[in-house]
This record gives sequence, C-alpha cells and structure tokens, in this order.
Amino acid sequence: MMKKIKMFILPTCPYCVAALRWMDELYAENSSYRAIDIEIIDESANPEIAGQHDYYYVPTYYVGDKKAHEGAASLEKIRLVFDAALVACKA
Repeated sequence: MMKKIKMFILPTCPYCVAALRWMDELYAENSSYRAIDIEIIDESANPEIAGQHDYYYVPTYYVGDKKAHEGAASLEKIRLVFDAALVACKA
C-alpha cells in the first residue's frame, strides 16, 4: 500500500512556493507520482495539526509517520520523498 505524504507549508514561504512548482514538474515527468495521496497543510491555517508533528522549517514532508524532508528543498529531494512513498507501495 502506498504511503500518504503530508506536506506542511506556509503560503508566504518562497521555499514552499518553489517546492510546489517542482512537484508539478515531477508530476509531468512521471505519471506514477500523480497516484500519491498528498495532503498539503497550511500550518498557519491548521496550527492544531502542525503542532502534532515534530518540525521547525517548511516545507516539511512526512511519508506515513516518518519525516522525510524538512526545510528548503530541491527537485531531487522532492523526488526522493515521492519515491519513498512509491517504494512503500511495493514493499
């Protein structure tokens, strides 16, 4: 079963905006990434959800219950997060 990704963001964070743009690039590059269930959580609008997770910087990605990335991302780092969710599907 594929693991769900939770992504914590702030709408005014330039690193979050860049991460969302790279996610769109990855969707275009690999259609299997579109099957991943990704919940994008605005921590300013959902502080009660954000407070249940151990992170300081955004964007932060969790694959299942495990933190997979925190802070400024890159296309390759996000690809690793997506691949971790897909690998969980094959395990």
